[in-house]
Amino acid sequence: MAPIRGAEIEQRRLVDGVYDGSYRHGPNSAMVRVTISGGKVVDIELIKHFASWKGDKANEIIPQRIVAEQSTDVDAVSGATNSSRVIMNAVQDALEKAYSE
Repeated sequence: MAPIRGAEIEQRRLVDGVYDGSYRHGPNSAMVRVTISGGKVVDIELIKHFASWKGDKANEIIPQRIVAEQSTDVDAVSGATNSSRVIMNAVQDALEKAYSE
């Protein structure tokens, strides 16, 4: 199971723009494009996600939860925990690029 790297998003440190992130754990991998506007995550595009058919259940739900909760540590989709965490961690990777010093 992929570890959770994320946490509540530090909005005051975000720089507006579009950032790519990726993460891989076991057979699952994800590549995302995250849009930051007004210091908030406003959109997450899942560019690639390699997972089983069960893992595909996380494709729409996890990005929606991250945007709604402004956190990369959200509830995983039941039956797709590893895929959920891989997507969360890919978004966290993008956010780390979006943080100002």
